[in-house]
Amino acid sequence: MSNAARPAALVAMWPDVFSTLFDDARLARLHAMCEVRDDETTGDLDDPALAARLAEVEVLITSWGTPPLTAERLDRMPRLRAVFHCAGTVRSLVTDAVWERGIVVTTAAEANAIPVAEFTFASIVLAGKRAQVFARDPRAHRREWRTLLETTNLSNLGRRVGVVGFSRIGRRVVALLQQLDAVEVLVADPYADATAVAAAGARLVPLDELLPNVDVLSLHAPELPETKRMIGAAQLAALPDGATVINTARGSLLDTDALAAECASGRLDAILDVTDPEPLPVHSPLLDLPNVSITPHIAGSLGRETLRMTDAALDDLERFLNGVHPREAVRVADLGVSA
Repeated sequence: MSNAARPAALVAMWPDVFSTLFDDARLARLHAMCEVRDDETTGDLDDPALAARLAEVEVLITSWGTPPLTAERLDRMPRLRAVFHCAGTVRSLVTDAVWERGIVVTTAAEANAIPVAEFTFASIVLAGKRAQVFARDPRAHRREWRTLLETTNLSNLGRRVGVVGFSRIGRRVVALLQQLDAVEVLVADPYADATAVAAAGARLVPLDELLPNVDVLSLHAPELPETKRMIGAAQLAALPDGATVINTARGSLLDTDALAAECASGRLDAILDVTDPEPLPVHSPLLDLPNVSITPHIAGSLGRETLRMTDAALDDLERFLNGVHPREAVRVADLGVSA
C-alpha cells in the first residue's frame, strides 16, 4: 500500500494504555497501514487543538479511555469510516449516532476472552481442592491437614460445573473443562443453541435445572438490564451445600448481600474477580470471610496479554483496508445479547 493510499488515523485512548498496547513492532505495522502521528495519542476527542486532524480522520484506534462517540464528537469527524477497538466490550463507546452513520466497529473481545477463560478454568480446578480457602489462612489449618486430606469432597474427578452464559468466554471455559476426567458441564443461556452446546461437550438446560446439580457455578453472562442480579437469594439457595460461585464476568450479575449471607453461613464458597460495587466498600463482610477469594479484576488482559487485542484490531484494520469484512465486526443487534 503506497503512502498516498494510507487513510488518516487517530489513536484515541489514554497515553499509558497506548504504551501498553503498542510496542515498536505493532506501532510500525499501524504506520504501514495508516497515516498516524505519534504525538496525537489522546483520550480527549473534545480538544480544540485536534479540530483539523479530526476533520480528516478516517480510522479511529480506540481502547480504554476513549470517550463515547456521540453525535457531537462524530460531527467533528465527518470522514470517519471505521473504529478498531483494542479492548473488549464497545458498549460504553458506541452510540446510536455511530450506527446511523454506517461506521464499521470492531472489537478485540475474542482475544480478551482467552485470559479470562484461563483464569476461570484455573479457579475451577483450585476450587475443587478448596485451595483458595486453605491458602487464605494456612495457620488456621495446621492441625487439620490429615483430616482435610481424608475428605472425599476435595477432588476434580467427576466435577459438575454450571456455566451461565455460552458467551465468547463461556465457550472457552467449556472447552477447557473437557480436560477434567468425567466432568459434567451444564450450560444455561436462553440464546444458545443446544446442538452447539452439545458439540462443545456440555448440555444446555434451564437455569433452575442447572443450579441444584452443580459443584461450581461460573458466571459468563453479559451485563444487561435483564441480567442484573440474575443470581440472587433464591438462585444461591438452590445450589448444593459446598458449592463454589465463581464470577469473572460482571459484579452486577450477583446479589452481593445474598452471596455474603450464604458464604457467611459456610454453605457456599466464592471466587470473585469482579464485585458490585467495585471495589467493595471497606465494611463489606465479603472482605473478611475465610471462604471468599477476591481479586482486583485481573482475569482480563493485562501486561503482554493486551498485545493480542492490538493484533486482533490490526488484523481487522488490514482486512478493512483490503476490502474484506472485518472478522470481529460488531453489529448493533449483538449488543442486546452480548457484552
